[in-house]
Amino acid sequence: MDLTALPTQSSDNNATYSEPSRTTLPSGSTTDATDQVSIDTEVESTNVATRAQTLDPNTIILAEALTDKAISWRIHNCKISKKIITQDMPLPFLYHYDSLDDSIKQTYPLTPSLLAQFNTSMTADEAAALIGIDKALITSPWHVKVIGSLVVFSEALQLAVRLHWTNTGKDTQQIYTKNKADALTAAFKEWQFFGRIDVLYKNAKPALISIDEQAENNEQILTIDASSDYQFLPATHALVVIAKLEADKGELPWFEASILERLA
Repeated sequence: MDLTALPTQSSDNNATYSEPSRTTLPSGSTTDATDQVSIDTEVESTNVATRAQTLDPNTIILAEALTDKAISWRIHNCKISKKIITQDMPLPFLYHYDSLDDSIKQTYPLTPSLLAQFNTSMTADEAAALIGIDKALITSPWHVKVIGSLVVFSEALQLAVRLHWTNTGKDTQQIYTKNKADALTAAFKEWQFFGRIDVLYKNAKPALISIDEQAENNEQILTIDASSDYQFLPATHALVVIAKLEADKGELPWFEASILERLA
């Protein structure tokens, strides 16, 4: 290759270095920006306070009312829409193998062929056959999934709210107990509200509202009009109500009492 044929870039060793030009902000710019943030925060806080002050003092806030122990709430129409309690559903092979006693694992260690089946779903009987042991040696868990609903209402407020409940958000909850009754009891130690909420409010006054503080300023307050029919509560407001119910659930024993009575 002819190096002299390539283009060259000349350099001037005598050239002097100049610092890049800098723009100096006016002395008050940083302070002004900080002040603007403070002003915006104060304006937002003022707007929230103003909205609170404009509400009629008799206004009913849905989430607060449902967790108010001073209100005489009653439960009716507590029912079950889905109920699964079985030991026959498949699980990945690794769950079956992990449930074995250590002594059995030592006698029947994992082989390459068993490792290849780790994520394969199968029943306890199928897992026992694959390992080569008696099926009685594998503890088969109870698969529990119950979904239900209930209506909580106040005669004084002429307000009824339909709520949904379940033992788990998963397809099923695996419970290792000897019998079905114990499995159901164990599954509902951590029951939860979830999903759709419907509201029936028959009074024109006082106003019934729901507040979602995470929404845009002009969308935080939802007015629930009086009606002779149930009205669907938008999902974001339903989440607010559910979060409040879950936080205070331990102090609202009538919910759990009704659910456990229905399960019995």
